[in-house]
Amino acid sequence: MTLYYYDCDTDTTVPVSVEKSQIEDEQELEFIYDETIRKAWDSKNEEWYFSIVDVCQVLTDQISARASSTYWAVLKKRLKEEGADQLLTNCKQLKMRATDGKMRKTDCATTEQLLRIIQSIPSPKAEPFKQWLAQVGAERLVEMADPEKAMNRAVSYYQRKGYSDAWITQRLRSIEIRKEMTDEWKRAGISTPPEYATLTNVLTHAWSGKTVQEYKVLKGLKKENLRDNMTNTELVLNQLAEISTTELSRNINPQGYEETENVTMSGGKVAANARKELEGLLGRSIISPLNATSPIQLDDTKNA
Repeated sequence: MTLYYYDCDTDTTVPVSVEKSQIEDEQELEFIYDETIRKAWDSKNEEWYFSIVDVCQVLTDQISARASSTYWAVLKKRLKEEGADQLLTNCKQLKMRATDGKMRKTDCATTEQLLRIIQSIPSPKAEPFKQWLAQVGAERLVEMADPEKAMNRAVSYYQRKGYSDAWITQRLRSIEIRKEMTDEWKRAGISTPPEYATLTNVLTHAWSGKTVQEYKVLKGLKKENLRDNMTNTELVLNQLAEISTTELSRNINPQGYEETENVTMSGGKVAANARKELEGLLGRSIISPLNATSPIQLDDTKNA
């Protein structure tokens, strides 16, 4: 099976042969396992890009790559005429190996873009995706009216994945704690997704000694949520860092990104000191390479 890794800095794709077993993260689309669909993993932005003409060929039973390219050209023109968002029709072009063996540029879409495109494809094979999207949309509307249902769904999701009840309780508490911290960041003037992501990275590095990306590499992760792959102990220390950051922010009242970053680093250091003291007593690191491929192992209250 051949995948492509996309390098944002050089705007190039590199074909890499991998085994299916090496793809450990759960994907939203079955196309990730379809070898007829060319795809690329952008490790910097943690996104999959899918060849749109390949997906069109699979869903519409086009007999050739040329026919599916024509289909996509017509569909893209129609979407533009209907006033579709430019982010949908101005897709990224990545070099992938064509049927003639040469590396050629082809339109690629992220998962979000692809799901929107699939909604516009009149094909029986596209119907399951459309029905899934409708179901998800309906569920989210219900959960907006009754947030408790969202919590129940999360519990059910984690139980099906094999997590222990103790770990699930810890994880749900961590969601509440993080929201309190991000609400405090918002009050301090943090407003853009990149700022929230950067502050999260600052906090993670401050308490664990690793950036989010370094932490994910240790655990063998790609797109997965880091906290979904933490042990109970890691979750608790992460919570301590977030609680400390929230309380310090309320006390110091920072304004703007720079002041908030300083407070965040201080909050992270509180948890870092606790981590180092615990590791000194245990004689080992509590930063674990374990991940959710074996969820029950993440409950270190049982595995101690």
